[in-house]
Amino acid sequence: MKLIRFGEPGQEKTGIITKEGKWLDVSAFKGDFDEKFYGEDGIAKLDKWLNDNQSGCPEIDQDTRLGPPVFRPSKIVCIGLNYALHAKEAGMDIPTEPVLFFKSTTAICGPNDPVIIPKGSTKTDWEVELAVVVGKKAAYVDESNAMDHVAGYVLHNDYSERTFQLEKGGQWVKGKSCDTFAPIGPFLATRDEIPDPHNLNLWLEVNGERLQDSSTSDLVFGVPYLVSYISQFMTLLPGDIISTGTPSGVGLGLKPPRFLQPSDVVELGIDGLGSSKQTAVQYSG
Repeated sequence: MKLIRFGEPGQEKTGIITKEGKWLDVSAFKGDFDEKFYGEDGIAKLDKWLNDNQSGCPEIDQDTRLGPPVFRPSKIVCIGLNYALHAKEAGMDIPTEPVLFFKSTTAICGPNDPVIIPKGSTKTDWEVELAVVVGKKAAYVDESNAMDHVAGYVLHNDYSERTFQLEKGGQWVKGKSCDTFAPIGPFLATRDEIPDPHNLNLWLEVNGERLQDSSTSDLVFGVPYLVSYISQFMTLLPGDIISTGTPSGVGLGLKPPRFLQPSDVVELGIDGLGSSKQTAVQYSG
């Protein structure tokens, strides 16, 4: 199943994309795609509800804005340097254990919303990533059953302001959490839609130039390991997002480095998870 949320920011309704590619409004099912939905086996319940009600669901105009397909997760846990070539371009060693950092949930926006270059920013960068959505509370989970705690997957652009992240001291979260720095979607693909999350092509282009082009087969730490590992240090709640890291080709690693300017267009995609597009705009206010 492919889950979407559509409508104006703050007024999104729930929907699905059918196998035929239609967008259907399922808001009559009640409730949002949030912690309660995932924690109470909402995917299975929605699937059962659709057996009796899909024919009556209104079709959505596909020019309608898409919001983030997950509503207000408790946290976004990100993995740093999880592709060997990205670690090399960053001048860092391949980690022997996952590098964890947080991204504020206030950074979440729709997949095609503008990305706002923050006030004072000179080094806003891009990072295409496969993100995992937790489907069941996870604490001290064994790797062998970690996938039982996965609801599905989303496309994520882990935007980063490198001055804030690397030059101002402290932890990386400052450079990761600016408004609009976490566009997710266009949809959440449930786990059955993606048989092997470790064999997906992922790519990113800036103004039509392909700068990231890799495969999740190059992940240093795979999805089951990450779910299990993170759960040893914190409880993962239904709806939480784990972003698994980016391959090489980020602006910081180019020679010379290159960062976003107003009106730049960033497009990205992952096999089975669709594509998204963000246009860079300068902060004003």
